Amino acid sequence: MDEMRPVEESLASVPSPKQTDVDDSSCTSKTFTSVGTQWEDHIFEEHCYIKRQHSITYVNQSTQCDTFKPLTLMNDYDSNLYTGLPLHTFHTLVAVLRPHENLAYQTEIEQQILLTLMKLKLNLLIEDLAIRFRISVSQVSRIISFWIDTMAAVLKELIPWLPKETIRATTPEAYKQHYPNVTCILDCSESEVQRPGNLDSRSESYSHYYACNTIKYLVAIAPCGLVMFISAAYGGRCSDKFITCDSGILEYLHPGDEVMVDRGFLIRDLLFERKVNMIIPHFANKMQLTEEKVTCSRRIANVRIHVERAIRRLKVYKVLSQTLPITLMPKIDKILRICAALVNLRGDLIREADK
Repeated sequence: MDEMRPVEESLASVPSPKQTDVDDSSCTSKTFTSVGTQWEDHIFEEHCYIKRQHSITYVNQSTQCDTFKPLTLMNDYDSNLYTGLPLHTFHTLVAVLRPHENLAYQTEIEQQILLTLMKLKLNLLIEDLAIRFRISVSQVSRIISFWIDTMAAVLKELIPWLPKETIRATTPEAYKQHYPNVTCILDCSESEVQRPGNLDSRSESYSHYYACNTIKYLVAIAPCGLVMFISAAYGGRCSDKFITCDSGILEYLHPGDEVMVDRGFLIRDLLFERKVNMIIPHFANKMQLTEEKVTCSRRIANVRIHVERAIRRLKVYKVLSQTLPITLMPKIDKILRICAALVNLRGDLIREADK
């Protein structure tokens, strides 16, 4: 019994839980916290590491790009955004161009034409197109060059000079009332180009009106809104009269025709030689215009707005509304012809309300 006493005394010396003050700061376990604030027990996670590893593997596999899916136009919105054409018109264009396909390119012909139209419509960088279509930069350049040459040759038929009978039959009422014999409406437009390194080219392309280097081209539309003629590109320094004389449009005009122009077109003498009448708004000069002349000028402005609409449609293609790179200058005449043909493919320019 004496030997057991030290043990009993040691047990008796241990304080009971009720008598012990617990220091919360020394507690490392959250076992006794409330249910709403208790911490997650990490013991269970030790048994779930295989599940997490499997989940990560699944995510990695699901995000891999096993095959390249080319850009596909699904609706009219997509097609208008990338090509400027409705979807069915784009597919028709591909069908027309298919016989001219270059088999040296492994890319599908639809992708080749889409790539080319995206360059014209959005003026994307060659490097950007290469990334989008997963081909080399050099191949993008070759595809664009090939299809610009091909489309310019094939689509030139979409820019016809209409016979007089067709022009009269399709003339809107807005023209028939006051200008029934109008054959075409002329206007010039300009597009900015990169500053040429050659001093002579820089001087010839400098436009004092826009205070930058530009190309200038002549557009003629029928009263119905069809683009019937687009000239080659000239330096921005050239006058409207020089472009009219040099472009070849005068060869399409015959005695008795009427041409509507803006005040800046000083071509009356050129038209007079061919017995062609010119309709032009009146100049105010120093004298105030009479009420009759003001009314006449307003009528001309109201119908001339259609050629401005046609030019705006041309410049929907950003290659003509943004700064044109020097690298495209050798192709600019063909680009103008293609854009004019694509504008004619879009349908009627003049709304029913304007007819």
